[in-house]
Amino acid sequence: MRRLIIFLSLLTIAALLSLALLTAPTRTAGFPQQSRAAGDDSLAIVVNRSNPVDSLSFLELRKIFLEEQDHWSNGRRVTVVMLEPGKVERQVVLAQIYKMDEKDFNKYFLHSMFTGELHSAPKALASSGEVLKFVFNVPGAIGYLKASDVDDSVKIVRIDSRLPGEKDYAIRLHGKPSK
Repeated sequence: MRRLIIFLSLLTIAALLSLALLTAPTRTAGFPQQSRAAGDDSLAIVVNRSNPVDSLSFLELRKIFLEEQDHWSNGRRVTVVMLEPGKVERQVVLAQIYKMDEKDFNKYFLHSMFTGELHSAPKALASSGEVLKFVFNVPGAIGYLKASDVDDSVKIVRIDSRLPGEKDYAIRLHGKPSK
């Protein structure tokens, strides 16, 4: 009987802890939970936490993604990471940042690498989790994720002084691009 009481007590404590964890407010990668909920249709631009950049203009972001700017202000080489072809987030980045489709994107990077204008194309990864891990591990990395997929292992960069979920944020999964 004593074992049953202990078991039921432990089970009750576990259930209460689970409930508390599920309902606790969270904070994610530099912006409050309420912004994150509003930004669920936004793509966050993320960099390694050691990167000195906190904010970019949309034009600067485009130059970085086109690899026209290949070093950060601290001298580190920029490494652009993208999701692999077929992902909705990639299609949005191609349309809104690169202003290209997949065919034009491939043509641009093949031509630029063949002529020696660029050393490499952006690295393509299969999942948001892989992008997070890559950006966390590579100091010069920059990538994108759904705002809801971002965690504290990376830093969100403001674009035109705005974070995902804020009014007039430029990079959204749904709706027309702002620029």
